[in-house]
Amino acid sequence: MRDIVFTRRSGWIPNVIREDVELKLMLGAGADANHEPRTFTFSIGEAHLAVIREDLARHLLLWSAVLPLCDDAGTRGRLDENAAVALLDPVLLAAPADVDALFQRIRWDRGRLIAHGADIGLLERGQVYAAMRAATETSNGKRAQEYHANRRRAERGAVLGPLDAAILKYTGQYLHGATVPRRMPDAVDPALLPEVMRVIATAEQACAGMRIGRDPRRGKRATDKRDWDRMATTVDAAVRRAHPELVDDAVRTVSFLMCSEATDRSRSTPMEDDEEAGGDRAGFGESARKTILSFTDDKGVEKKWLSDGPRTASAEFWEFVGDRSAGDNEVFTIEDEEMGEGIQLHFYADSIARITTVHEGEGGSDPEYRVEYSLVDGIGGYRNLVSTFVRGGCAALEQHGPWISDVDEFERARRRRDAQ
Repeated sequence: MRDIVFTRRSGWIPNVIREDVELKLMLGAGADANHEPRTFTFSIGEAHLAVIREDLARHLLLWSAVLPLCDDAGTRGRLDENAAVALLDPVLLAAPADVDALFQRIRWDRGRLIAHGADIGLLERGQVYAAMRAATETSNGKRAQEYHANRRRAERGAVLGPLDAAILKYTGQYLHGATVPRRMPDAVDPALLPEVMRVIATAEQACAGMRIGRDPRRGKRATDKRDWDRMATTVDAAVRRAHPELVDDAVRTVSFLMCSEATDRSRSTPMEDDEEAGGDRAGFGESARKTILSFTDDKGVEKKWLSDGPRTASAEFWEFVGDRSAGDNEVFTIEDEEMGEGIQLHFYADSIARITTVHEGEGGSDPEYRVEYSLVDGIGGYRNLVSTFVRGGCAALEQHGPWISDVDEFERARRRRDAQ
């Protein structure tokens, strides 16, 4: 039978229970293999209970000292109860100086104490007992997160000024650098907000007109890494030039914000249409444009496109790629059966083949094809080649070479490129 003997308002601070006739401290910590919280108990005495009742600071200190033992137990191991019991007298009953000395020797959960109001300066100086004079039962997890974020920055030599910190808070990355940035003006000290907005304005002006396109090769929502890097470099340079006092963390979070917003805009629009309405960039008239095309992938899936449909061939093809592309599906073909020509895109090799029919098969014989290969420079290169083929067929691709018909020669060219 289990009865609760003592508990505090915060449900996470360890409780004292009586199990049968024995007093125990009970705490929740960690999770099991099914991600359910684990509960640990170990025996305490009446003298320990008396201190826990009356002294919040020592109660929290004991919790902080026991938590690493719970971490050691992992998802299914047992708590080292002997080690936990050995902490009781030194934490709850010893003189303050001895408590400080103990915390110099053992592992303890610093963040837990900071969340409950511990004085960070005193903690850093090893005055653990004195640091808990301002302890509170209620927890402020954000305070602990800020401490750990600042400590991580300090470990890599990053020291934030007031404007640096304000910019990171504006983007929501002050606590976690991996958080997707967003605009949070309410998180910034109003006195610093105008300065933050000047930095943001510098970034916006630098990347005005730039965009981050989609990269269907990596999935339906993927975007072009080169476009991202280009925008980030542009914003970084402009912000550093206009605001040289900012540290790297602040500059990076601003460029991350600009790129993330550009990515969101790209993902919220339909797959891009690469063909200019009414244009004739390849130099071929309307008669050269395709009217019926067949799209296939490496798994044998086929999709037909007709010119009288609501969308252009380029847009439909890249939508098809975004839906079908995967690590084991990286070869896509566009074929014009009527004209006997097509292109095959090899995403795994950053290359393309144009295929034209030299002679039709007769009397049951196979047709004769001419296959020529060319290297491709990223998704932008692929988009240009697809659009050009749709406009003018294989003939229009001539200017986008060189085209190599010898497979061995092409492989050597590809290896040379990859080695650079």
